[in-house]
Amino acid sequence: MNNIKGKRKKIYEHLHTLHIHRKLVREFCFKCGLYKQGIIHDLSKYSLEELLPSIKYYQGNRSPLAYEKELKGYSEAWLRHKGRNKHHWEYWYDFIVDRFQPIEMPVPYLVESICDRIAASKVYLKDKYTDASPLEYLLTKDVTDYMHPNTANEFKRILTYLKDNGEEKTFKMLREMVQEDKKRRHKD
Repeated sequence: MNNIKGKRKKIYEHLHTLHIHRKLVREFCFKCGLYKQGIIHDLSKYSLEELLPSIKYYQGNRSPLAYEKELKGYSEAWLRHKGRNKHHWEYWYDFIVDRFQPIEMPVPYLVESICDRIAASKVYLKDKYTDASPLEYLLTKDVTDYMHPNTANEFKRILTYLKDNGEEKTFKMLREMVQEDKKRRHKD
């Protein structure tokens, strides 16, 4: 009987964490003018292929799929997730001129990704979160070597701006980036 209670608790806690994360991303995306992206962000996490492993490997203080990768060396749920969600820099890879290479992330997905990183840092770090936390995570994971150089530079620039200027100014800047990108695309 205790095992069933433990499983129910894990399911509840994972769904609660997912709900809080999506709520924060939605709030941040709305501040940036990305209404549709804020609403549909991470909906694939409710698919059985992503949900069941996330519940199984749930710990509460980091991504359950990171834990699954540690244990198994990979995560099928992560491979599925990053391949369906354009706000992940890993989505932006293609086979070009006989090799896989990164593609520059379009502004709306880059901005959603920043919102995602801030929300994930807040959810997992809780009261230990600071405006420097998303940048620290990016730098400790050393993933920028695998991103398109322009994407990597923008991630570092924006997260450094967050660290130095706070959320209010950062979301204002991101909203302006989104608006400028829309204007540019409408001219083309």
